[in-house]
Amino acid sequence: MSVITESLCSLQENEMGVDPCTSAQTRNNLLVPVRRRSNIVKEMEKMKNKREEKRAQISEIRSKRAQEFDSSCPNWEFARMIKEFRATLDCQPISITDPIEEHRICVCVRKRPLNKQELLKKECDVITVPSKCVLLVHEPKQKVDLTKYLETQAFRFDFSFDESSSNEMVYRFTARPLVETIFEGGKATCFAYGQTGSGKTHTMGGDFSGRAQNASKGIYAFASQDVFLLLNQPRYRSQDLEVFVTFFEIYNGKVFDLLNKKTKLRVLEDGKQQVQVVGLQERQVGCAEDVIRMIEMGSACRTSGQTFANASSSRSHACFQILLRQRGKLLGKFSLVDLAGNERGADTSSADRQTRMEGAEINKSLLALKECIRALGQNKSHTPFRESKLTQVLRDSFIGTNSRTCMIAMISPGMNSCEYTLNTLRYADRVKELSPHNGGGETQNQMETENEEAETSGEGSGHNVCLSKDEEEDISPDMFNFREAMTQISEREEKVVEQLRELRQRMTTELDYLLGITEQPDYDLETFVSRTKHFVEESSRNFLSVRETLDALGAAMQLEEQASKKMSRQRP
Repeated sequence: MSVITESLCSLQENEMGVDPCTSAQTRNNLLVPVRRRSNIVKEMEKMKNKREEKRAQISEIRSKRAQEFDSSCPNWEFARMIKEFRATLDCQPISITDPIEEHRICVCVRKRPLNKQELLKKECDVITVPSKCVLLVHEPKQKVDLTKYLETQAFRFDFSFDESSSNEMVYRFTARPLVETIFEGGKATCFAYGQTGSGKTHTMGGDFSGRAQNASKGIYAFASQDVFLLLNQPRYRSQDLEVFVTFFEIYNGKVFDLLNKKTKLRVLEDGKQQVQVVGLQERQVGCAEDVIRMIEMGSACRTSGQTFANASSSRSHACFQILLRQRGKLLGKFSLVDLAGNERGADTSSADRQTRMEGAEINKSLLALKECIRALGQNKSHTPFRESKLTQVLRDSFIGTNSRTCMIAMISPGMNSCEYTLNTLRYADRVKELSPHNGGGETQNQMETENEEAETSGEGSGHNVCLSKDEEEDISPDMFNFREAMTQISEREEKVVEQLRELRQRMTTELDYLLGITEQPDYDLETFVSRTKHFVEESSRNFLSVRETLDALGAAMQLEEQASKKMSRQRP
């Protein structure tokens, strides 16, 4: 056996090329079989090397791209993607020479430029206006692997105005076509809607120079100037037409006269089911300069306050009306409304009840407004104007064949305002739904840093104040209880105020009568005693009725408090 073994070893050595002179130990080491590496290990090493090479390439690309942008900008990658996207577009923004299109319901959007604070923070502009009807929102997104990309959403409106558009241009395409409606016996309404700081007051009231506002450069003033221009034309000059203005605000479901020391007004329906704002003062004006003075007077009284989104938020809807009367009879009415900042609608979970009530009231009024405008545009038989004080006051603007409405959605271009911008655009889109691809060309939905698919890290939240009726049916029980409690609080508060008002009137009248009897030298003492007892008993019953209403109001307030706390705990 040993001979055979040695022969085999010699044969193996010859095949492997081992020198016969090599030592026995060295030969034994060489004859040990070599273990081959696993294929899995080899593949893993290849993948690792490729990954490292790819990372190095991406890092190099990012370094080169960063040199092209301000490296101190916190979102330079998004800024680069937006710039590259815009380079692929053939932008044709609206021009002053474009024809004016008349719509019964006109919905448009206006983008303001970045303000000083946004420029100091080096915020990224996420809004692009490629044409006179289409607007794009580049929403920043991030994948689960932290890869950044953009989700570009397209919206289509009757008109889209970019940051270079002036108040005059916006007025020319929006409110100006409505002016002649009031000379034809119709009603016209123009709304400015959006987040506080998006440019609503600038558009409606006039340009700002610091804190000073030039009221002659806003839609209020432009509309009044055109009214007087038409008034001086030969076809209207001999019709005995007079111009009046009113200016009031609706705050938390209550109406206040801004031209009469902010006096609280009552909204009632007369026997003909016409809504009357009792006590609202109408001021006659003879020229556009008179109108500007009224605008300045009323704007100084408007309610504003702090929200989580803005230091100074418009907490009320301001309504400026131009009335055209012919021999005392109302001929036409033009209502120009600067709506409350829509971010107030997110304050329904605030620790402050007053702020919660403001937010709930704004939510309700904006929803009702949207439904009323939709009903007007679709010629529906029912218009839900009783759903809020705003639509109730503007009831006659939503009824009749000669009623026209324009809504200007104001948006902020900064990346930090993207959530509110999308809410504003969705609200305006639901007022008058137009397909973003109907003549608007194709748009790229997503734009990524690398051409590979991955899941996004989550959904955008939203303080949406523009729910449709169907969406309202899907609200949580706590939100339903909250809204129900808010409705009860509003109704019972109004009831107890009305009870106290009536009680004061009755008591004052009766007390004056009883005290007047005692001034007579020969008054009947028995009649005095009997009538006084009846007065005290009736007053006691009235006070008990007030107490019951107050108890019901207190119960509604407790229900609101509980629902609000539950919603606060559920918020992420």
